[in-house]
Amino acid sequence: MDEQEKKILLVEDDPNFGTVLKDYLMMNDYAVVHAKNGMEGFEKFKKEDYDLCILDVMMPYKDGFTLAKEIREKNADVPIIFLTAKAMKEDVLKGYKVGADDYLNKPFDSEVLLMKIKAIMTRKATETVADSKQFEFKIGNFDLNSKLRFLTYKDGEAVKLSPKENELLRLLALHENDLMPRELALTKIWRDDNYFTSRSMDVYIAKLRKYLKVDDTVEILNIHGEGFRLVVKTEDE
Repeated sequence: MDEQEKKILLVEDDPNFGTVLKDYLMMNDYAVVHAKNGMEGFEKFKKEDYDLCILDVMMPYKDGFTLAKEIREKNADVPIIFLTAKAMKEDVLKGYKVGADDYLNKPFDSEVLLMKIKAIMTRKATETVADSKQFEFKIGNFDLNSKLRFLTYKDGEAVKLSPKENELLRLLALHENDLMPRELALTKIWRDDNYFTSRSMDVYIAKLRKYLKVDDTVEILNIHGEGFRLVVKTEDE
């Protein structure tokens, strides 16, 4: 395998279901450590580094919510998916409050879990890019200094961007010629992903397109349902 196996902590008190799920994830190239209850789960979590935790909510000795809180105190970033047998709205809200990344109601389709795991892992990798300290970018014939919020075209006057315009263009530049997920920008810049923040972001994308339209080699593409891509063409394209 060219990339290192991602390690998952699975905390599930049903031994049969836990074994089946562990085997399924291992078949899909994940390294899995299975704990049978919340107490054992936390002991295992303290001993190793994990890329993701899958926690059953209803468990003896220590439930999934309590375990998630303890995990969050030790590691604020590790993704957590809850498995629950009861689709109670209160449970779902409680789960998100203690820092869950996603939720699945039992019984569920294993492939759906796999898709969720992949999506979360991709998102975490993308967020790492978004946390980069880089602040100077060459975008076609533009220069962006995101510390000063200056956007300069060739040797022209620098335009001072608004804080949100600046952050959004910086995120696009970090993902140059690649997908910048809509939800990443919304959570990083607007701190919330809902209908209103989404519409607000569209307005800012339109503003950025206005600035960039003087350069034929630069374009912001809308990737339907997913996000945006800042495309920078080379001279010979």
